[in-house]
Amino acid sequence: QVQLVESGGALVQPGGSLRLSCAASGFPLDIYAIGWFRQAPGKEREGVSCLDATNGDTFYADSVKGRFTVSRDNAKNTAFLDMDSLQPEDTAVYYCAVAKGRANPWYLCTYHDMHYWGKGTPVTVSS
Repeated sequence: QVQLVESGGALVQPGGSLRLSCAASGFPLDIYAIGWFRQAPGKEREGVSCLDATNGDTFYADSVKGRFTVSRDNAKNTAFLDMDSLQPEDTAVYYCAVAKGRANPWYLCTYHDMHYWGKGTPVTVSS
């Protein structure tokens, strides 16, 4: 059974850090591109960061560039999103998703053309 399970969401103060994890099961993560998306209350879902399946190419939304880092551990079949210098505007439900094969990370994050999605983990940035 194909499954993506996010974890690591929490309440954090402005300026803090979090690491989100996305555990994949039922398929080998190493042949899939990874995407992290978020949806804030009352807003459309946006692509935060995407990572190519093989060559390490990445895309970051301008709003998170320099603060967020996407990575993967294929041995653990897990993807990560490290988030630093968190701000209240980062508050959202964060979703991981995967797309099979090689695809441009910019395209995936822009058009959300993913094959499997997790159910999300909430991140709240507030003092």
